[in-house]
Amino acid sequence: MSTALAPLDFCSLWDTAISFNQFVDEATTAQELWRGVYRQARVPDWARREAAALAPLQLLVLAEDWCNDAVSTIPVLARLADAVPGVDLRILRRDEHPAVMDEYLSDGARAIPIVIALDTECGELGHWGSRPSALEAWVQAHRELPKPDRNREIRRWYARDQGNSTLREVLATAAGEGSL
Repeated sequence: MSTALAPLDFCSLWDTAISFNQFVDEATTAQELWRGVYRQARVPDWARREAAALAPLQLLVLAEDWCNDAVSTIPVLARLADAVPGVDLRILRRDEHPAVMDEYLSDGARAIPIVIALDTECGELGHWGSRPSALEAWVQAHRELPKPDRNREIRRWYARDQGNSTLREVLATAAGEGSL
């Protein structure tokens, strides 16, 4: 007997999701790091133009405050939503929404963040996660590195990239150029 999963009700999920500020205010891990990355985040003009052309756009994010990839990417997307009228971002806590997470597994893993791009009718345009493709390729090629060394290099990669890869890939996904 097959048990088909009910389709996700993105409108209800959107209505229950919280703002970036509320997510950070309620963070129990790395709250100051979240705030610091947000303060430092800048949205390039090209990303503003591309996002404005896609607006209205809703970015529904699945994340947890302890996730290093989330703290390196979601504040940049929050800045984008702040900078572009018609672009909105809300967050669902992964651990409170296992059915949503199970729809977006990465090679069987519950990797976050996941960004689900929605139109104004709550239709899914595509999804992205859990890290930029160039960084993921680097991680896969350097699995042999001890975890502290690998994590240090991941943090350096994010600092050099300044959110550009995340913006480029999320906006491409929202434009219908495929889910990553």
